[in-house]
Amino acid sequence: MDRLPIHVSMLTPAEVERWDDFVRRCPQATFFHLSAWRDILEGVFKHRSFYLYAERAGDIVAVLPLAEVRSRVFGHALTSLPFCVYGGIAADVDAGPEVFHMLEMRAEALATALGVQHTEYRNLKPVHADWPRQELYVTFRKALLPDVEANMLAIPRKQRAMVRKGIKNGLVSHVDDDIERFFALYADNVLRHGTPALPKAFFERLKAVFGEACEVLTVTDPAGKPLSSVLSFYFRDEVLPYYAGDDTAARDLAANDFKYWELMRRACERGCKVFDYGRSKVGTGPYSFKKNWGFEPQPLSYEYRLYKRDSVPQNNPMNPKYRAFIALWKRLPIGVANRLGPHIVRNLG
Repeated sequence: MDRLPIHVSMLTPAEVERWDDFVRRCPQATFFHLSAWRDILEGVFKHRSFYLYAERAGDIVAVLPLAEVRSRVFGHALTSLPFCVYGGIAADVDAGPEVFHMLEMRAEALATALGVQHTEYRNLKPVHADWPRQELYVTFRKALLPDVEANMLAIPRKQRAMVRKGIKNGLVSHVDDDIERFFALYADNVLRHGTPALPKAFFERLKAVFGEACEVLTVTDPAGKPLSSVLSFYFRDEVLPYYAGDDTAARDLAANDFKYWELMRRACERGCKVFDYGRSKVGTGPYSFKKNWGFEPQPLSYEYRLYKRDSVPQNNPMNPKYRAFIALWKRLPIGVANRLGPHIVRNLG
């Protein structure tokens, strides 16, 4: 028997609750598929968003959030989604290939109407083996054990020694009510790496919109000096540390190692079952750091439709053409960098 017809629509305020209900129960969906990202992307970064959903017999069976990013330097793209490590189509397991086809055709029509150079789907897993893809990124996800001490013992010996060093140094973790201490550490940290900081208003909006699902954990020394901080997302039974920053003194005191252990410990006690260490570029320091925790890299399938370009864009710090900019940015005073950064980084995504 033929399946019932599929209808593709654009999300309206009246359908937000239905969209989010679907995202929370769909195994393929992630925290970044929640509808609240649309208002954040539009309100903070001024990126027009196009949230598509497919229905069959009046029920949502798949969603595809998209945002338009315009930049004279980095190009014109339709992305699912900027500032989000996961995206693409999230569909019911029995939705069928025709649902993917319908959503992709609507996205293609939208891309043509907007005149973008490419469309990017930030898939967790491959969808189209024959599409151009970005092979720079991996993610690190691992099941949490139900017992706190079992999670400690699951950390490889050398890395576990660093966590215990932080404990021995008397470090303390705190859940902050705001993003003030986090942002100071984050902005200083990215400046040292030659990368523009995201605007403070972005983090304030994340905290305000997602509430308890967006948590700031800050580590201090025994005297209360902030050393390391991480902003994490909670979704279903997962925790995802997403943005982080460290003081220069953090390394010697093992504050970064202690921070992630404390997040893992608290997530375990909260009943979380998955620790998602997030995206890293292959061959970088963060990539090695996460492997040292016993996490295995899982390739991300960032797939592209190219319209006005011949190859996949490389808008990331690994691109050699950005080395001079990175070197210059590192020399800026923090106040200047924080004023200029949001105007640049909004177009990176």
